[in-house]
Amino acid sequence: MRNILTLFSFLLIVQINFGQVGADNKSKSLKKQDHPKVKNIILMIGDGMGTSQIYAGMTANKGQLNIERFRNIGFSKTYSADDYVTDSGAGGTAISTGYKTYNGAIGVDKDTIARKTILEYAEMHQKSSGLVATCAITHATPASFISHQSSRKMQEEIAADFLKTDFEVAIGGGLKYFNQRKDNIDLTGSLKEKGYNVITSPDSISSAKGNKLAGLLYQEHPPKFSEGRGDMLLKSGMKAIEVLSQDEDGFFLMIEGSQIDWGGHDNDTRYIVEELIDFDQTIGAMLDFAQKDGKTLVIVTADHETGGMGLNSGNIEKGEVSAKYTTGDHTGVMVPVFAFGPEAENFRGIFENTAIFDKMMSAFGFKKE
Repeated sequence: MRNILTLFSFLLIVQINFGQVGADNKSKSLKKQDHPKVKNIILMIGDGMGTSQIYAGMTANKGQLNIERFRNIGFSKTYSADDYVTDSGAGGTAISTGYKTYNGAIGVDKDTIARKTILEYAEMHQKSSGLVATCAITHATPASFISHQSSRKMQEEIAADFLKTDFEVAIGGGLKYFNQRKDNIDLTGSLKEKGYNVITSPDSISSAKGNKLAGLLYQEHPPKFSEGRGDMLLKSGMKAIEVLSQDEDGFFLMIEGSQIDWGGHDNDTRYIVEELIDFDQTIGAMLDFAQKDGKTLVIVTADHETGGMGLNSGNIEKGEVSAKYTTGDHTGVMVPVFAFGPEAENFRGIFENTAIFDKMMSAFGFKKE
């Protein structure tokens, strides 16, 4: 009898211990699933892109856009530190650093103190980084991820800041701010000395070699899509992915559809629609990469809305849309935030534009200094 009781006690202890081990393993597994960290982040900013711009593009494209593939959607509040209506400098800086700042600021807070950007945090953690835009790469939005200047107008100083961070890819316009400067310094030579392949023609994007690329493709801004820019944004985005994905530690990439904003300033519906659809083609390519990769978070948002665009009539079957505008400038309305991939659910709801930075930092597992 004693032997039977001893055996029963032994089996009971084994069962309890086995169950506890199983519970511990399950707990660890759940914890890991509850707090996944992503390897790569692709942040896409449609400058001036509100919901009207998106639906105008959807209508002109006969009812479909790649952006519809997102299931996690929120809205951000875009006001700056000194104005209900932000500009791209303050809007970009809020997203890149997590600090509200004054209109016109680049990578500095409202007291002009330089604040580390998500791109700089990525580099600090041995990840690669890149910027792609359909404007001068020294323009407000891309500049706010790599530069720290009191004014967005200081484009030569912004260009010099590119040499202070070991980014891997920068593709856009703005060549003249690097090689036709008031100080007569040719920064393209300095970039080459640092190992960059400097290309100055959009025809060279796809064939460009090397693991460090500076594509300064136009003297200032690239032309409109309708005036010959073609698929520069798509090719640039894919080249950036090709270069950055070589890094086993992962990467951060910001891609801007810059001229959606300019169409809004012009109150030009066709301009907006063409730029929006071009941006959406690149969104589709980034989503394809992320879906295959499984470790990439894709975020699509805007720094602000431009034009106060209202859709008055349209025909989806014919791809026709008519709009009216309340202003030739930015507005203060909330803008959408779309997310796909691991931790995408954290971008649901309504939040400050600065929270986008916080959510990216959390996704990477970085701590703010």
